[in-house]
Amino acid sequence: MKKGKSYTELMKSAARKRLEVQESRNFYVDMILDEIIFNSKAKKLNKEIDVALDNRDLKTFYKLSNEYKQLMKHA
Repeated sequence: MKKGKSYTELMKSAARKRLEVQESRNFYVDMILDEIIFNSKAKKLNKEIDVALDNRDLKTFYKLSNEYKQLMKHA
Protein backbone atom coordinates (compact mmCIF):
# COMPACT_ATOMS: atom_id res chain seq x y z
CA MET A 1 0.00 0.00 0.00
CA LYS A 2 1.38 3.38 -1.04
CA LYS A 3 1.41 6.01 1.68
CA GLY A 4 0.75 9.60 0.56
CA LYS A 5 1.98 12.80 2.12
CA SER A 6 0.37 13.92 5.34
CA TYR A 7 -1.83 17.00 5.48
CA THR A 8 0.93 18.92 7.26
CA GLU A 9 3.48 18.03 4.59
CA LEU A 10 1.06 19.10 1.85
CA MET A 11 0.41 22.44 3.57
CA LYS A 12 4.13 23.10 4.04
CA SER A 13 4.78 22.27 0.40
CA ALA A 14 1.98 24.58 -0.75
CA ALA A 15 3.29 27.38 1.48
CA ARG A 16 6.79 27.00 0.02
CA LYS A 17 5.41 27.19 -3.50
CA ARG A 18 3.41 30.34 -2.68
CA LEU A 19 6.53 31.91 -1.18
CA GLU A 20 8.56 31.08 -4.30
CA VAL A 21 5.89 32.63 -6.53
CA GLN A 22 5.73 35.74 -4.34
CA GLU A 23 9.54 36.11 -4.40
CA SER A 24 9.52 35.80 -8.19
CA ARG A 25 6.84 38.46 -8.46
CA ASN A 26 8.76 40.77 -6.14
CA PHE A 27 11.87 40.31 -8.26
CA TYR A 28 10.02 41.25 -11.45
CA VAL A 29 8.25 44.19 -9.79
CA ASP A 30 11.64 45.50 -8.60
CA MET A 31 13.03 45.17 -12.12
CA ILE A 32 10.09 47.07 -13.60
CA LEU A 33 10.33 49.83 -10.98
CA ASP A 34 14.07 50.18 -11.57
CA GLU A 35 13.45 50.50 -15.31
CA ILE A 36 10.74 53.13 -14.78
CA ILE A 37 12.97 55.17 -12.46
CA PHE A 38 15.93 54.91 -14.85
CA ASN A 39 13.85 55.97 -17.85
CA SER A 40 12.28 58.91 -16.02
CA LYS A 41 15.70 60.16 -14.83
CA ALA A 42 17.13 59.87 -18.35
CA LYS A 43 14.11 61.67 -19.84
CA LYS A 44 14.33 64.45 -17.24
CA LEU A 45 18.06 64.93 -17.83
CA ASN A 46 17.52 65.04 -21.60
CA LYS A 47 14.92 67.77 -21.21
CA GLU A 48 17.16 69.76 -18.86
CA ILE A 49 20.10 69.38 -21.25
CA ASP A 50 17.93 70.66 -24.11
CA VAL A 51 16.91 73.70 -22.03
CA ALA A 52 20.55 74.39 -21.13
CA LEU A 53 21.48 74.23 -24.81
CA ASP A 54 18.58 76.49 -25.79
CA ASN A 55 19.73 78.99 -23.16
CA ARG A 56 23.38 78.59 -24.19
CA ASP A 57 24.21 77.74 -20.59
CA LEU A 58 27.40 75.75 -21.05
CA LYS A 59 28.11 75.30 -17.34
CA THR A 60 24.71 73.67 -16.75
CA PHE A 61 25.00 71.72 -20.00
CA TYR A 62 28.33 70.17 -18.96
CA LYS A 63 27.06 69.41 -15.46
CA LEU A 64 23.91 67.71 -16.76
CA SER A 65 25.80 65.90 -19.52
CA ASN A 66 28.14 64.41 -16.93
CA GLU A 67 25.18 63.32 -14.82
CA TYR A 68 23.67 61.72 -17.92
CA LYS A 69 26.93 59.89 -18.70
CA GLN A 70 27.10 58.58 -15.14
CA LEU A 71 23.52 57.39 -15.36
CA MET A 72 24.24 55.57 -18.61
CA LYS A 73 27.32 53.86 -17.12
CA HIS A 74 25.10 52.23 -14.53
CA ALA A 75 22.50 51.13 -17.06
